Amino acid sequence: MRRYLFNCGWLLLPAVLWNLAFANRLPAAFQPQEFWRDIPSALAAVENSLRVVVFVLPFFMRLRWREPAQRRALLLFAVGTLIYFCSWLALMAAPQSAWATSALGFTAPAWTPALWLGALALLGRDLFWGRFYRRWMYALVSAAFLVAHISHTAIVFARNT
Repeated sequence: MRRYLFNCGWLLLPAVLWNLAFANRLPAAFQPQEFWRDIPSALAAVENSLRVVVFVLPFFMRLRWREPAQRRALLLFAVGTLIYFCSWLALMAAPQSAWATSALGFTAPAWTPALWLGALALLGRDLFWGRFYRRWMYALVSAAFLVAHISHTAIVFARNT
């Protein structure tokens, strides 16, 4: 049973806790009522379905860091998470800045997870059971989620400019 405790899912907790703690401090366009307003239902369904897979599957992926490649992936995960946090801080600290009002800056919280999701794909080489899983599967699901999430955020950006 103890071996199941060492899974990649725990790595997601800082980002989840960050979102819970600071989401209400983001600019008005990111607040749920405004962020989800007039988003096509198909896009919302795809984004939310993929979000569940992207955040649940790592709890079934073994976390190992013995090999140099795995340690590099863990470092990429940590750096990517810090960059993600910084993308939020920039929007919270200066919501009217050139960065926060640009398409790149506004959507940064949607595209910066590519760093830590990519690192998770590298770290999670196998599941606790079965031999069917390949890490490209998580990478593919994560990429599809990112496309949906970035598209959603781009719609919100376009609506607010």
